[in-house]
Amino acid sequence: MTHFLAATTVLRILLTPVIMGLVLAGDETVAAVLFAAAAFTDFCDGYLARRFDATTTLGSFLDTTADKLLTSGVLIALVAAERGSPWIVSIIVGRELMILGLRGLVATSGYVVAPSPLGKSKTVVQFVAILLAIVRPGEQIAGAYLDEWAMVIAAVVTAWSGADYLMRFRASLRAA
Repeated sequence: MTHFLAATTVLRILLTPVIMGLVLAGDETVAAVLFAAAAFTDFCDGYLARRFDATTTLGSFLDTTADKLLTSGVLIALVAAERGSPWIVSIIVGRELMILGLRGLVATSGYVVAPSPLGKSKTVVQFVAILLAIVRPGEQIAGAYLDEWAMVIAAVVTAWSGADYLMRFRASLRAA
């Protein structure tokens, strides 16, 4: 089971540059399908790891790293394709890089800060916002597209979960 779970994580990493290229090429349909598939593998491997008691510290770290690569890479491609706001993407990518670095720092001390329900919700909100940005459905609502409103919500939830992680990391470092 652990080999299958690792393969889904590797698949997510390998799909990232493909999806980025499709976004940049303007092939929204294929990009959206592949992004949805990559996001789905994240939910599947997490569920299966818990269901079959196959969670490992390394697997958890690699899974969250793959999520951050997928999210950050596709967001950067959306900005380059003028489908994403640079300031919103900066908030999201900045938080992801900060947490990745802090998670590694805490891990060197032998501690693991487990993903929180807020962090998991953040991932869902980001995935939905990114998928909407790839396909950009409908007309503007109150001066912005639906995906732009979703990105604002994603930025707020991302900043909130980042603050939550900072407090939890601080507690872990004090205990170290």
